[in-house]
Amino acid sequence: MADKVFVRCGTLFTGDSDELLKNQTMVVEGGRISRIGPSEALPVPADAEVMDFSERFVIPGLIDVHTHLAYGNAKTEEDIDLYASMEFRALRGMYFAHQVLAAGFTSINAPGDSGMVTSAVRDAIDAGLFEGPNVTAAGPYITSRQGLTDWYPTWIGAPTTSIGRLVKSRDEAIEEIRRQVKDGVDGVKLALDGIQRRPNGEHIAAFSLDETKAMVDEIHRLGKIAIAHARGREATLYAGKAGVDLIFHASFMDDEGLEAVLENNCTISPTLTLLRNTMDFIQPADPYYRKGRRDVYAIEWEAAVQALQKARKAGVPMPTGTDSGFAVTPYGEWHARELEIYVEHLGFSPLEALRAATSVSARVLRPRHKVGVLAPGYRADFVALHADPTSNISVLLEHEKFAAVVLNGKRISEPRRGYDPKRVSDFAMTMFSDLYTRDRVAELQIN
Repeated sequence: MADKVFVRCGTLFTGDSDELLKNQTMVVEGGRISRIGPSEALPVPADAEVMDFSERFVIPGLIDVHTHLAYGNAKTEEDIDLYASMEFRALRGMYFAHQVLAAGFTSINAPGDSGMVTSAVRDAIDAGLFEGPNVTAAGPYITSRQGLTDWYPTWIGAPTTSIGRLVKSRDEAIEEIRRQVKDGVDGVKLALDGIQRRPNGEHIAAFSLDETKAMVDEIHRLGKIAIAHARGREATLYAGKAGVDLIFHASFMDDEGLEAVLENNCTISPTLTLLRNTMDFIQPADPYYRKGRRDVYAIEWEAAVQALQKARKAGVPMPTGTDSGFAVTPYGEWHARELEIYVEHLGFSPLEALRAATSVSARVLRPRHKVGVLAPGYRADFVALHADPTSNISVLLEHEKFAAVVLNGKRISEPRRGYDPKRVSDFAMTMFSDLYTRDRVAELQIN
């Protein structure tokens, strides 16, 4: 790559403004943007390297803050926890990280995976050994007996290969946070609810408010990002009061929880793609269908849309995330559907959705990356499109609409590649009977 690259842009969306700039040129030096201005004011030397997107729409590289690199497009929790070695999961995660990059998502937050798999992928990319997105990495979820990831009977226990780390006291939780930070995580994820419910169906928080505050305070004291899985009213309230940086789901958040979220400057990533895909794609043969989970998800969907519309109107920042890594949310396939859902169901304009997937999502990534905005000093991570996403946000789901994906000032070298899922992750009893790529959904004639 030349020392200085001139990038001609027909239309430029910078990520931090609603203004669409016409006929702009970005100057890239050492993988970062050094200057942006009108093309007529930035003459290109005769011997300079030029990326000519003067007929294209250029946006910052997109961000998915909820991509689990160790899951491997799993059909079961056992697939996630048991049926692959840690070493295989890391190699597989590296492959799938590139699938995400090729879909135009140049940065991800990987919030909770087994062992140090995600950190290993991050470090290999940072070292230049492999081409992949910028990765913000967390270790296993911290969970209690009532929390997500403590799936197995007590006589089996929590396997060491699980995506969760079961803690049995406040002291164990603090020690686990310190251990993960020592091992190099960027964030720590708390499973604030997941399994136990009250007779009325309400989720019970997995930790008390005092326990949640103690854990979040320790995460922040050590300079890391506090992340929480919180679907229920109680867990979302505790996450808000404790000042969690990134709350996933918040489907049943009430007004008290919303007030706490606003007071403590939390962000919420709705992760509605997982809900919507499950409702739309699963078939009668799927165990989730037979167990009535589609109906459960439909109830959550209605509650979530109502709560999150209110949160958007109140000004809660909403990074975009999809829970990619399940068979119903395969890597590289549905990341942009979250933006589509923001527009169609939460009241975002296409420009607001683009900001959510760029500058807003960048708030919960490693700060030193400086991504999500196209401005001097920021990384030259961007996507050039054949179509205008501000007119139709759904074009971001169409790979043929991508003219180029550029990472650190360089076009990615390899497009998406196919693979045999039965040799990658299809190792246990199934939750889904198929891999619901867009091509497969079209074959099944699912509307």
